[in-house]
Amino acid sequence: MVTTPEQDFVLKTIESRDVHFVRFWFTDVLGNMKSFAVVPGELEAAFENGMGFDASCIEGFSAVSESDMLAFPDPSTFQVLPWRPQANAVARMICNIRTPEGAPYEGDPRSVLDRMVRKAAEMGYAFVVGPELEYFYFEDAQGTEVLDRGSYFDLTSLDSASDLRRDTVLTLEKMGIPVEYSHHEKGPSQHEIDLRSADALSMADAVMTYKQVVKEIAMKHGVYASFMPKPMADAPGNGMHVHQSLTDLDGNNVFFDENDPSGYNLSATAKSYIAGLLKYAPEYTLVTNQYVNSYKRLRPGGEAPTCISWGARNRATLVRIPGYRPRSEAACRVELRSPDPAANPYLAFAVMLAAGLAGIEEGLELMAPVDDAAPLGCSRHEHRARGIATLPESLGEAVELFAESTLMREVLGEHIHSYLVRAKRAEWEAYQGIVTPWELERDLAVL
Repeated sequence: MVTTPEQDFVLKTIESRDVHFVRFWFTDVLGNMKSFAVVPGELEAAFENGMGFDASCIEGFSAVSESDMLAFPDPSTFQVLPWRPQANAVARMICNIRTPEGAPYEGDPRSVLDRMVRKAAEMGYAFVVGPELEYFYFEDAQGTEVLDRGSYFDLTSLDSASDLRRDTVLTLEKMGIPVEYSHHEKGPSQHEIDLRSADALSMADAVMTYKQVVKEIAMKHGVYASFMPKPMADAPGNGMHVHQSLTDLDGNNVFFDENDPSGYNLSATAKSYIAGLLKYAPEYTLVTNQYVNSYKRLRPGGEAPTCISWGARNRATLVRIPGYRPRSEAACRVELRSPDPAANPYLAFAVMLAAGLAGIEEGLELMAPVDDAAPLGCSRHEHRARGIATLPESLGEAVELFAESTLMREVLGEHIHSYLVRAKRAEWEAYQGIVTPWELERDLAVL
């Protein structure tokens, strides 16, 4: 049986590192990690023919009558799991899901992102992303008892999770995921670890790994980590701000233009891309903010955006232009501030890219910035009075805007689009009939 160099590296590493089990990772439509274990003797066959499994058991996958699917491991994602014993070690590979006929499965979120990345490449672009994921540490999974009362960048006894963050960063680096920095966030017991920017598919894999590592290290220390968008009413929510840019196929940043007359150093391509993010935001918000709880974060009074606008200084805008190094091509990017870390990163990155590329294809003109026109904390009514559109106010509103979106149906495919409409309508209707205390909503979202 012929193997590629990457596959050969995996097989040799398994032998040299005493790996006895390889876990095949993939996500369901909602972004929940799924896995099954394979013994090393099955890997050569898995590389060539995939490993069969019952997809009818996976949320958003096939019906019982069409349940046979194949998981094909991507050898470039092979890593030994550092939190497992190194004797009789366990490794993982992330999989692409295919049909028995060998075609990419339309319900596989990784395939959706891969398809959009390929479209960008056909247009001459590579999509680079750098997400900032926030999360909370709690005493356990049954409540919201915090570990500290720290705030932004605290480095004192208040930040009792310094060791947790350190162990998490070291574990991520052992798995080949470079970290830019980590720090205490604004809320009590709230933290952030930022990953170094990379191509979108690699980064989506890294985000799923990051979330798993954070939870594993927290459990090792006897606490619970939550990526729920808004676990506490009186504390900030968890965001996943996504920094993004396009490069040409030679690696040059096509967003950068030092001669930009507006002074933002943004090219015409970048401006049309931003215009696409803004135009289609109401339609893709269901994907970037997919739970009832997500809309408790997207409310006036905090730094999470509610208005569909852009700017540089104003952190209330949906899209912000970071100004740390304004004349640097390498640093030129845009930051989408609405997503939260409960989103499926494969689908979230796919719809962002689709919206931006649509803006370029349609030649959209970028509206004026609102650096001074939309102060932090404005209500939706106040935004609209200024002529500024707003994001959906609830999961129910987001579902209906998504359901009518031609772009979302094209990007995600009919299978995922129709599943999300059905599932999220049902979730919203169920929520309408109950009063859920904050401390119990964490169970509702299972985050």
